[in-house]
Amino acid sequence: MRRYLAVGLDCYLCLVTVGLLARPYVDTAGVTEAAGLLLGPALAFSFLNHVVLTALTGAGAGKLIMGIRVVRLPDAGRPGPWLLLLRWLYGLGWLPLQPWYGLRSLLSGPGVLPRTSLWNGGNGELRADPLGLRLVRHSDLTAHRTAVAATAPTHH
Repeated sequence: MRRYLAVGLDCYLCLVTVGLLARPYVDTAGVTEAAGLLLGPALAFSFLNHVVLTALTGAGAGKLIMGIRVVRLPDAGRPGPWLLLLRWLYGLGWLPLQPWYGLRSLLSGPGVLPRTSLWNGGNGELRADPLGLRLVRHSDLTAHRTAVAATAPTHH
């Protein structure tokens, strides 16, 4: 549930920011210009939130508010900018296709998953993220790091 609330917060923050930036210009712009005034800042905000802010803090705005962090498996480390960029680009391609996958699943009957083959881990299990990233609660991540530090051998 936290993940969905974080996505909702990200969408809300993006819409408010884009609306505030574009409002002074939309009334005088034509349809094409208005679309550009809305789409350009929306993509820029999305990039800043999902790539730059996540690289710096471990989470975008919605995830920070909801107490979630993005980690790399298997070491639970912070993902680098390149991995976050690939994840963002994948999301831009994946999200618009969801209505198609849902409709295909509905028309195909029960048992057909509305996902692409990128979600299949190769041995039948479904992955939460095609790039090996996971969303974890910040409190769980802190507890994990504390436990790992306590069991790490000390070198003299």
